[in-house]
Amino acid sequence: MFFLGFAMNRKRILVIEDDDLQYEIYEEALADYDLMRAKTGSRALTSVARDRPDLIVLDHVLAHGERGLEFLPELKDLLPYVPIIVVSGALEVHQQMQALQGPRRAHYCLTKPVDLDDLRRTVATALRECGEAEIVRQFEALERSKRVDIEELLSRSTDRLSRQTEIRKRLQGTTERPNISALARQFRVARRTIIRDLQELIRRAEIAPEVYPKSELAEDADAD
Repeated sequence: MFFLGFAMNRKRILVIEDDDLQYEIYEEALADYDLMRAKTGSRALTSVARDRPDLIVLDHVLAHGERGLEFLPELKDLLPYVPIIVVSGALEVHQQMQALQGPRRAHYCLTKPVDLDDLRRTVATALRECGEAEIVRQFEALERSKRVDIEELLSRSTDRLSRQTEIRKRLQGTTERPNISALARQFRVARRTIIRDLQELIRRAEIAPEVYPKSELAEDADAD
């Protein structure tokens, strides 16, 4: 039973490679994984629709004159969370860079003849760090960013309410026009912030409109 459970948990790798000898090398180097094979990009598209791999190794020069990079966008559309490693000896530097850029990119690009230790390390890293794990990290980072934004917003809101409460206490029972500049200096905010505070306090009927008539508020707001 233990052996069966272990086998079921083995990661599945789709190798898109037309050369038999090269595929045998992959079989030996990646013996810890379950390998599937397609000799063309067309066949690979049909295959992944039935059996979803955990990782794809993609050669560029394939059978029937097909070019692996031409199938990269379709593979990413079908399997957006599956890491893809391009392995080829027929790519120029600019083609390698192009394969690694954009929303439908490969995660790694290795040159043939591939160093087998490098291949094993890259496969292990891709399975551990890329694909769904990468998406999870992005969502976690987004959630952390949202929490920071919310905390900042709450802090600013608390500061505003505290400032408005103090302004309301000072102006209660008086009809004297408040000194906007003095209040701005005291609370270390801009004059326009104090003006907005007064507008909110008047709108909430927490201070009398006569303390700061609407016409004067508008004039000060325009001047600021």
